[in-house]
Amino acid sequence: MTDPSYEFFTAITRKPSKSVISGLRAEDRGKPDFSKMCIDHASYVAALRETGAKVLELPALQAFPDSVFVEDAALCLKDCAVLMRPGAPSRLGEVAEIAASIRENFDSVFEIKGPGFIEGGDILTTPREVLVGKSARTNASGVAELREIIAPLGYALREVQTPPEVLHFKTDCSLLDAETILSTRRLDASGCFEGYRVLHTAEGEEAAANTIRFNQLVLMPAGFPKTAALLRSNGYEVREIGNAECAKIDGGMSCLSLRF
Repeated sequence: MTDPSYEFFTAITRKPSKSVISGLRAEDRGKPDFSKMCIDHASYVAALRETGAKVLELPALQAFPDSVFVEDAALCLKDCAVLMRPGAPSRLGEVAEIAASIRENFDSVFEIKGPGFIEGGDILTTPREVLVGKSARTNASGVAELREIIAPLGYALREVQTPPEVLHFKTDCSLLDAETILSTRRLDASGCFEGYRVLHTAEGEEAAANTIRFNQLVLMPAGFPKTAALLRSNGYEVREIGNAECAKIDGGMSCLSLRF
């Protein structure tokens, strides 16, 4: 029995560029260590490949410091992909850079034209619906345009609200399987996950909420032992990946790949 919510054959990643140390950040947590980030990124790619999936590694883009976070530039669904329109002006050019790779892998590719904006980090796809959190990077107009694209294809889109202090919706949540979501308490308190089984990150470990379920593995950032133990006690095979450098520029596990 397959589960389309986490079973993938392919992932797209992009190597970090040296300019990544100048990436966008909501608050100053210090300058990322480029060498350490590259080591962590290689571990991430290796974990994806360990599951048997093919990983397409795109070259670094010096002109786009945040381009390592490929998830924001596109939404990959079962039978189509949608090129996004990032809410940060400095990231708009990333979409054109990844478009060819998306078109090579999908017969149907759509594009958010604007004037609204929407980023993949605000989209959580479950077997029953596409949840989109409005945020500083995703507005109502962008959500409406995505709905116009995917609703005729049979996808139910539900618009929710990302907490004001949180950059992206998926900063605070991730899908573990068809029925289970890992979430911070502050996000779950909004009621957006009613009808799902929800596991909460441990107190003080909210940054662990952004994981990815990729085939048999749950990839989560290292350094959050209580949440890792919770996931293991619920039967998940956890792989902890160093993320301290990406976290300095608001990056997490889901940001680093497109999965389909």
